This record gives sequence, C-alpha cells and structure tokens, in this order.
Amino acid sequence: MRTWGPSVALAAALLLPLSTPVTSAVAAIRAGGPARRLPGGAPPCPNVPAPVTRPPQPPPPPDRAARSVGGAALDTAGLVVPTAATATPPPVTATSWLVADLDTGAVLGGCGPHEYGVPASVQKLLLAATVLPRLDPDREVTMTAGDLAIEPGSSAVGLAEGGRYRIETIWLGLLLKSGNEAANALARLGGGPDGLAGGVRAMNDEAHRLGARQTHAVTPSGLDGPGQFTSAYDLALIARACFREPAFRRYTATRTAQVPAQPALHEKAFQIQNDNMLLDHYPGALGGKTGFTDLARHTYVGAAERGGRRLVVTLLGAEIPIQRGWQQGAALLDWGFGLPRDASVGRLVEPGELDRSPTPATGPASALAGHADLGGGAARAGTGSGVGVPLTVGAVVVVGGAVLLARRRRHAAAVALSAAPGLRKPEIPEGD
Repeated sequence: MRTWGPSVALAAALLLPLSTPVTSAVAAIRAGGPARRLPGGAPPCPNVPAPVTRPPQPPPPPDRAARSVGGAALDTAGLVVPTAATATPPPVTATSWLVADLDTGAVLGGCGPHEYGVPASVQKLLLAATVLPRLDPDREVTMTAGDLAIEPGSSAVGLAEGGRYRIETIWLGLLLKSGNEAANALARLGGGPDGLAGGVRAMNDEAHRLGARQTHAVTPSGLDGPGQFTSAYDLALIARACFREPAFRRYTATRTAQVPAQPALHEKAFQIQNDNMLLDHYPGALGGKTGFTDLARHTYVGAAERGGRRLVVTLLGAEIPIQRGWQQGAALLDWGFGLPRDASVGRLVEPGELDRSPTPATGPASALAGHADLGGGAARAGTGSGVGVPLTVGAVVVVGGAVLLARRRRHAAAVALSAAPGLRKPEIPEGD
C-alpha cells in the first residue's frame, strides 16, 4: 500500500485534540508482572539505528492514563522486559513493538508499547474484529464503483466492479492480498444504513470496547488519513480478538485461494497467495497481517504456536534494509518463546474491562501528525456514537519535525545493540 510521501509529511503536522475516555478502572490495571529496564535505563526504540528513509512524524503528547493500561511498567518509550529474561530482545528497526500470550493475555515484553504509530494495512485486523461476526460468509454480493475507489497503485485483490462474489472470497482477498477494495466492500456491507462510514464508526466503537484507547480509524483499509493512529499494545488487543474467531483463524492461515470468474464481465478466475511469509518460514505460524505506507513505514502482526503456547507479536514503524517486517516479528517471537511461561511485564485487558468503572476520567489531549483537511467526511465517519472515541476537530501546524526526527535517530544510533551484526542480509521490501 502506498500513500503520502515524505515531502508532504515535512510540510505540516496536524494535532488532533482527543477527549479519550479512560475510566478509573485503569487504576486497577496497573499491576503487571515483575519488570526491569535494561542496564543504563530503557534503551529507546528502535534498538538499532533508524535508517534515514523514515519520514518525520512528531509524536503526540503523552496520555498518562492510556499509557498505563495493562500495567504501569508498560508506560515507557523504551524497552521493558521481565526480570526472568536472560536474553536481550533481538535488534529490530521497529519504533515500537510488543509480544504477548494470546491465551493468558500476559505481555511478555515490549519497546514503547503505548507509543502512538500509524497502522497501514494492519488496520484491516480491526475491520475483521468488527465486521466478521456481522456478515454471512456464504452471501453473494456485488462490488460497486465506490468499493473500487482506492488510491491508484495501492494494494488490491483484483475484484471487478459489478462482479458478484461470496463474502468469504472478499475476506480472503482482504487477509491474503491486503485488498483495499475488499476493505471498502466489507466496511460498506457491515456498516448498516450508513455504509462505509458506518463501518468505520463501528471499528472505532469496537476499538473502544476492546480497550484500545490509543486507536482511531479513519479508513477501513489502513490507507493513511488525518488522525488515524494505533499502538503496539492496541494491536495486540485487536489481534487477540481476531484470533478468537474460528473463521478468522482459517482465513489468515490460508496459503492460496481462488477468485471465481465473472463471465458476464469477461473476467477469468485467478489465484491469490498469502503475502504473510511467516506462514511459509516459521514453524507453528498461525497467521497475521503485513502493512506498509510511506507514512507508517512497515507494520506487522504475526502469531505462532509452540509447545501448546500461542504468542502474538505486533510492530510499528519498521524499516527493512536488513530484515522484513515478518522476519523482525519472527525474531521477537523466538525471544518470547524462550521466556518462562509465567514471565510478564503486564497484561492485555479484556473487552469491556475499562468501561466497567462507574466513574469515567478524561485523559490529556492526544495527537498525531497528518496533512489533510480535518473537516473531511472520512474523519467524521470515524467518530463514535456514545461509546466511540470522541473527536474534537482542530489543527495546529507543527514546525521542526525534521529536527525532532534527527535527534531521535542520533539517540537510537548511540544505543545500538551489539547484536546488530547478526541480522540477515538486505532483502527487497514487501509491497502492501
């Protein structure tokens, strides 16, 4: 997937004040397992030097309440690992990441787990968590011109306007080939009377229900939009919800699928393959999702099972001069499987847990760099009704993003881990 270029990101950054309800239940979620910062304090993310290709993106102001969700130890911009860890996490270029147990919800470690990031196509997991239970997979539907209104050159399955496909075929196109037209269709079909806008609104409601309070969707596909953001911790909550669905587990683990012919449109049948290379190269791989945009860089969510234990890894803002996103995820999964089963630095909250306290509290304003008109319909479509993330539209031009980025890179380079030479040779980036 491709979208805004670095030149646009350099031009302006828009700050979106958010009133994010984080209830007083957060106070009861601060208890995590024993954790330690690595020697010399918490090394920043990434823990290898950041390549110069990453576009500037000034970080949002911190929301202390949201950053403590899952445990106080997770409120860090650097590395946090269990006291029982005998090995340092592998060197990766992701600006934030997290490893968690899908079944127990234990967070095994992370780097900046509550730092804001841009999702790219891993956003499609939130769409799946939201809409999958609402749609009959055997229902046959027609693709519309609106479904195919995607950014030229961005990832697509190849579904035809006017073509009739089973909803299951569209899900496979979404999760195997990251089809943006598939995302539009599924959001439209699951959005009720409001169509795609209703689907995006439902995604934000679902993120709120899951406890993903640092997540706000503007597009169903993950194509960048103003005010769209997430965190490594939130992605783990979303992925856990997805893997609880049998249909999702089947779709995400599918290696190949057949898109049927459309005789009336003179369209032949064709085969699609799963873009997630973890399935082919990592024993016990369960599936996941890749992502890339110019602004988000490489994002990844992957899960695997070993010895009856299921772990998930999430990462944001990765560069791949040495390792692809799935390879960085695989290295972090290996590290997680090497930890004792009772090791943790926090936990994934349960759906609805943050809403059970009768006394809500409002955290400080949050923001994310963007570049488009905040008054656009897509941004308004992402706001919730009642339980969604309330969004107060506003914009402030931020100057000096490049300076902040340069400082961040120098800091990251100064603390590069000695394990970096063990990384693999550069490979061609995966497309999305």
